[in-house]
Amino acid sequence: MKELLDDIDRWRAAGQRVALARVTDLEGSGPRDPGAAMAVNEGGEVSGSVSGGCVEGAVVAEAMEILETGERRTVSFGYSDDEAFAVGLTCGGTIHLFIEPLDW
Repeated sequence: MKELLDDIDRWRAAGQRVALARVTDLEGSGPRDPGAAMAVNEGGEVSGSVSGGCVEGAVVAEAMEILETGERRTVSFGYSDDEAFAVGLTCGGTIHLFIEPLDW
């Protein structure tokens, strides 16, 4: 999380909205441990990683939607989910994320 702070501070100073995605749980194997985080600004810039690349695109899309709606939500990607397989989560586990807009 600490490595995201410089980017978040820079985006905030520029007046951009930011969403934060965090790994909250894993079932089976996963690319990142709980606590891994990724920030996404309203322009689609990304800082950090929640999956080592395998579902980052889908997480960015979820974050952008959350920035539009302002609603927090939990999302999950698992090997058995068609969507997760399509975005590349083939490590055999399920990753659970909490995504929220950062309110200043």
